[in-house]
Amino acid sequence: MTQRRSYAVGTGLFIVLGFAALAYLATQTTSVANTSRGDTYTIDTRFANVGQLKVRAPVKVAGVRVGSVQAIDLVPGKEEAKVTLAIDESHKDIPQDSVATIYTSGLLGDQYVGIQFGQSKTPVKEGGEIGLTRPAQQLEEMLGKFFGGGSAPDHLGGTFHVTGSFTNIGGLQPGAAVKMAGVPIGSVESVVVKPGAVEATVTLAIDKRYSQIPDDSSAAVFTSGLIGSQYVAIQPGGSPEYLADGDSFVLTQSALQLEDLIGKFLVNGSPSENKPGAQGAATDNAGKK
Repeated sequence: MTQRRSYAVGTGLFIVLGFAALAYLATQTTSVANTSRGDTYTIDTRFANVGQLKVRAPVKVAGVRVGSVQAIDLVPGKEEAKVTLAIDESHKDIPQDSVATIYTSGLLGDQYVGIQFGQSKTPVKEGGEIGLTRPAQQLEEMLGKFFGGGSAPDHLGGTFHVTGSFTNIGGLQPGAAVKMAGVPIGSVESVVVKPGAVEATVTLAIDKRYSQIPDDSSAAVFTSGLIGSQYVAIQPGGSPEYLADGDSFVLTQSALQLEDLIGKFLVNGSPSENKPGAQGAATDNAGKK
């Protein structure tokens, strides 16, 4: 009898501890653990797609929780969602040009808002807005990023347009990122080849927060990794004048194809081929008529 009673007590304790562990995990992986931790101030963000983001989801900087999602509302007449963030009062140093992105914890976890600090010395004030955002990413888009050059921020704060002419754009497509110093600042809006032209005109939509781009800057088509997607990289110049809406890049660099690199290698030869005898033979051939 005593043995049966001990067995029953042990089983009961095991069940109780199991439910307690499940309850603890639930509070740590859902919005129950993301309630306010004191005084907060609110800032707004806007996203083209919030995915499964929920109210009370955490807001993080460098993986550290700094606040929570207070409200999610659809902007009247627009395909945009206004997300209000409640940030802890102890974190009032968020730069105005920061980027807010909706991330997913793990592969199938809850979504949260991650903030990447910008370079501005002016912090976002109470009731202010983070204008640069990236929406929730679908699985297929994340796989595309793995092989590609990443995406540009949503241009919910407005854009200005500049163009560039390229003799070869490779696989550049509308929607590709435009980067400066590796930071996405815009996207490719259109790629057009006019009848009879030998160059493609690429129109770039650049966020207005990055309007101070010298007018002698150059634009080049680069590839992310070995087989990644292509994007436009801007190398700032030194002119005191800035590009304005409707201006064009004077200096551009076209996409470099893999076959071009192989061709250059074969034409120039490998280091082992650069022998005095080989050089002499080439000179002789050039000297013959």
